[in-house]
Amino acid sequence: MSKHVVAAVADIPPGSRRLVTVRGRPIAIFNIGGEFFGLFNRCPHQGGSLCDGILTGLVESDEPGQYRTSREGEIIRCPWHGWEFDIRTGQSWCDPAHTRARAYPVEVAHGESLVQGPYVAETVPVTVEQDYVVVEA
Repeated sequence: MSKHVVAAVADIPPGSRRLVTVRGRPIAIFNIGGEFFGLFNRCPHQGGSLCDGILTGLVESDEPGQYRTSREGEIIRCPWHGWEFDIRTGQSWCDPAHTRARAYPVEVAHGESLVQGPYVAETVPVTVEQDYVVVEA
């Protein structure tokens, strides 16, 4: 897989998302508390846009009538039929044994490391003032 710069870190603040296209593939990038995750932007159920879904948490229950929520903002709900996926892994909460959204590795790379290359050429002073979000696809 090759790596692609898709946005500056500041362009995707915590709790937000951004749709990017990498090599013709729509990928939804999510920022959960400063960590970045990528999911193929099509729900595997019937193709709804996951980037347009509702961010929610996990509802858990040990007994009837008692429930609690956890992992707030880490679950994406497809806007078409409500199928839910773990943003960190792509795991489906509707059919975990058979269905998952494709997850893409995402990393934050410092601008300096993106400028370096294997070739030597005449250079001029350059400063990098921000970090970038990089998707491996």
